[in-house]
Amino acid sequence: MEAVLFILQLLVVLGCIIMGTRSSGVGLGLWGGAGVAILVFVFQLSPGSPPVDALLIVLSVVLAASMMQVAGGIDWMVSVAAKLIARNPKQITLVAPLVSFLFAAGAGTSNILYPLLPVIQDLSYRNGIRPSRPLSLSVVATGVALACSPVSAAMAAMVTLTDVPPYDFELIDILKVTIPAAIVGIVLSSLVVNRLGKDLADDPEVQAKIADGTLAPPRSDAAEVKADVTVTTAGRNAAIIFLLGVLTIVVFGLFKGIRPLDADGAPVGMTPIIEIIMFLVGTLILIVSRPKVGDVPTATVFKAGMVSAIALFGLAWLTDTFLSAHVEFISESIGALVGAAPWIFALGVFLVCVLTTSQSTATRTIVPIGLAAGIPLGVLSGMWAGAFAGIYLLPTNGSQIAAANFDVSGTTKLGTKLVDHSFFLPTLVLAVTTIGAGAAFGALWGG
Repeated sequence: MEAVLFILQLLVVLGCIIMGTRSSGVGLGLWGGAGVAILVFVFQLSPGSPPVDALLIVLSVVLAASMMQVAGGIDWMVSVAAKLIARNPKQITLVAPLVSFLFAAGAGTSNILYPLLPVIQDLSYRNGIRPSRPLSLSVVATGVALACSPVSAAMAAMVTLTDVPPYDFELIDILKVTIPAAIVGIVLSSLVVNRLGKDLADDPEVQAKIADGTLAPPRSDAAEVKADVTVTTAGRNAAIIFLLGVLTIVVFGLFKGIRPLDADGAPVGMTPIIEIIMFLVGTLILIVSRPKVGDVPTATVFKAGMVSAIALFGLAWLTDTFLSAHVEFISESIGALVGAAPWIFALGVFLVCVLTTSQSTATRTIVPIGLAAGIPLGVLSGMWAGAFAGIYLLPTNGSQIAAANFDVSGTTKLGTKLVDHSFFLPTLVLAVTTIGAGAAFGALWGG
């Protein structure tokens, strides 16, 4: 009977996730809350614990990041990233994804990539490199970057799951696995992606456009390529303050001894540390850069962050309600299966990312199962990071659409059959290489 109830309740969870995915945006959160109602009122389960700590981290980070954006900080970061990419145009299939990864991890959002897309496209085409190669891998790299960011919503969800007894696996323990795993994954993936598609000189579609005059031939001696952003002193200062805040969080994660003590005399956990520093960062940006506070609620980072928070609230509450009611059953059955074949855990995170295009939702949904299965925390963290590439398996993400639209050469395609788009193979390659590297690094020095 327990198995029957488990399956019925699992169908409710999966059904709500699917319906939320179809609704997208805040619909994910609403369907999650509806699922909680069904489990509580129909199946008489006790309500789970809403992800309060994760939500508070998300809100504090989104507030600080939005203040930075309104002050012009993201524009300044984009200008710096564009200069780094332009320095090595011949190696753009490697450099562009690495720079995109670095700045997405620093800012805690993939939105930083949008202004860089035309720069990547122009530089690659001018140097005779098929634009779809650096564009596709740069987009996918920003997905795994959120598993390497101290201030992403996904990391907030992860930290609140692992930085508690009996795990006590803190932010810095996660980062020391995910960051090298992602870098190795991007480097290896660039070697593969650099061979995808025909070279421009051998592509009949591109050559036809050049021949009829609709596309100019590549010219590496043209004027310097710049990102279409406005750089200001206030923006530079805001970005520096924000990045120093991120660095401060990492330092507190590295050295427990410098943290203040709680009522029990133990070092304060990283959850309140992140929240406090992000509020302080936002205040310093307000004082130094003087952004228009009234513009914060309309900033793209703020809007995207609020949508993520609502989705995280509903779906995380739903999965916690379900999992809390079946801890022993999951540990003995599904947990044993995942423990015997840990790659099933990575596949689970990957598939939820595909379905929901939300890394934080995948984290709150699947990571508790991995924890219950007893997967070593280092290995779990490494595979978790690689699986984040899954949000780009289908050509439905905004950055994928933008990349295709910016590519005037037409080499970056969204396809018509879900698997024939330019991001499909880079997604799979980056996921596999990062998961493999993550498992190896996690086994070496993870928990």
